[in-house]
Parts: sequence; structure tokens; C-alpha cells
Amino acid sequence: WKEVIDTNLSGVFNMTHPLWSGMRDRKFGRVITISSINGQKGQAGQANYSASKAGDIGFSKALAQEGARAGITVNVICPGYIATEMVKAIDEKVLNERIIPQIPVGRLGEPEEIARCVVFLASDEAGFITGSTITANGGQYFA
Repeated sequence: WKEVIDTNLSGVFNMTHPLWSGMRDRKFGRVITISSINGQKGQAGQANYSASKAGDIGFSKALAQEGARAGITVNVICPGYIATEMVKAIDEKVLNERIIPQIPVGRLGEPEEIARCVVFLASDEAGFITGSTITANGGQYFA
């Protein structure tokens, strides 16, 4: 429990906290947190992971309220199954017979698709978007 919470939730705090005052002083900042589909819907057998990722969402929404008047936007991306080394390490039969059929678009997401979301949220064009959660899971779960 503690190791997962420390990595996924405390890690977000520990990376954000030292930068927050500088962003406030400059009246500009972008915080983009990577949560998970499991932070939105939960996942049997992963209470620790789901709790930590749900905590990331709550933490980010609170920060969004605190930072908005100081020109700081804070948003969350919640990926589903992305073709990372971790996901590709899942048994191919499990992926093809149990996981991918649950994804309406019929495939895993690509890391570059998540990266493009991050780039957009970090851009000036996203300056009016704060406190938002972008769900990027191929339609597997609607929040």
C-alpha cells in the first residue's frame, strides 16, 4: 500500500510543491498529472493503485482552484491501456482475448497519443482549461 501511494500520490505532491511558489510568483504555470482509468473507475485487486490515482485527480482539482487566479492551470490525463512496455508484458492471449475486446476502438492506445495531450495542455492554447480530466482510453470507460 505505502509504496504505491508514495510513488503515485506523494510523488505528484513532491514534484509539484517545490515549483508551486515560483509559478505563482511568475503568474504562469502548467501542471499536468498522469492518473489512470483505474483512478476513475477502480479496479478489483488494485485498491492501492486505484486509490493513489484517484487521489491524483482530487489533488489536481484542488490545485486547479488554488492556481487559477495566479495563471496556473492544472489538469489530469487518465489513460487506459497504452502500448507501453508494462502493458506489452501482459500475456498476449490475455491482451487479445480479455483486454482489447473491452476497448471500443479495438486497440491499445499509443504513448504518442498521450504525449500529444500533454503538449496541448502545456500550450498557451490551453490557458482556459484547468481542473479538467481528459479520459484517453479508447472508449473503455466514460467518466
